[in-house]
Amino acid sequence: MTSTTTEVAVAISAAGVRRSFGSVHAVADASLVVRPGTVTALIGPNGCGKTTLMLMLAGLLRPDAGEIRVAGLDPRVDGAGVRTSIGWMPDQLGTWDNLTCLQSLTLVGQSYRLSKADAAARGAEQLERVHLSEFAKQPARVLSRGQKQRLSLARALMNDPQVLLLDEPANGLDPRSRIELRQLVRGFAAEGRAVLVSSHVLAELDEMVDEAVFMSKGKTLGADVDAMVAKARAAYRISALDHAALTELLAANNMEFTDEGTAVTVAVTDREYAAGLLKALVDSGVQIDTFASAGSALEQTYLAMNEERR
Repeated sequence: MTSTTTEVAVAISAAGVRRSFGSVHAVADASLVVRPGTVTALIGPNGCGKTTLMLMLAGLLRPDAGEIRVAGLDPRVDGAGVRTSIGWMPDQLGTWDNLTCLQSLTLVGQSYRLSKADAAARGAEQLERVHLSEFAKQPARVLSRGQKQRLSLARALMNDPQVLLLDEPANGLDPRSRIELRQLVRGFAAEGRAVLVSSHVLAELDEMVDEAVFMSKGKTLGADVDAMVAKARAAYRISALDHAALTELLAANNMEFTDEGTAVTVAVTDREYAAGLLKALVDSGVQIDTFASAGSALEQTYLAMNEERR
């Protein structure tokens, strides 16, 4: 990060934000907070208002009501300042087909008032970071869908932003690139950046994010959904070579569990509790086969949220 970065306690905040397009209420009531050094997921079905909300956070759409602050700035008052502070990765990258990948990034860097030489050097650095160096001198039109996604991410990094807004960044990525994306995003947070990412790949988000904000019908959902995520994260699935021995031991210790036939699900309070439970089972002679989270907490919460909606 550059030395000119302004440190703020909250990198992104939105309160009571609304935006309509004629009679369509795309965002009816959205609130969220994203802090520096964290990754927050924005989750919801297609058409729930995620992209509209992100466009408002990026200063590309003006809200009809509500308050927004990005890097301490109000996009309605200081749109240029906000755009200087953020890296915006849309769900689909528009490219200049006749420019090479490096030329595209150099042009973006120059739009942030970097010299041509500095912009080209930074562009080459970002192409290497997203594993596209071999395409530096190739026109963007030769890139695959997934490669264009990586070029879009490189473009979002050209101004060394404090805040990253990533709209469906995993679209079109192969499994290896998805793993690399997770590592990159966690690296951005480790550098002190705030990252807001929307995605439908919920199982992967579990390994990437610190917090999650769920949206439905233009509204962000609050404490009830937070409690559902916490409950899902507390569920662990355990299987043993001798299933009967496992269930007998848990019952003998008055521990509540759900018997699934070949495995059991238990609730743990935290990772330390889970580690202690595993040790106790092994010390008692139970041969554990698997001991892990019962699945994607975000995915389970999303499905439960949709069940409630029905």
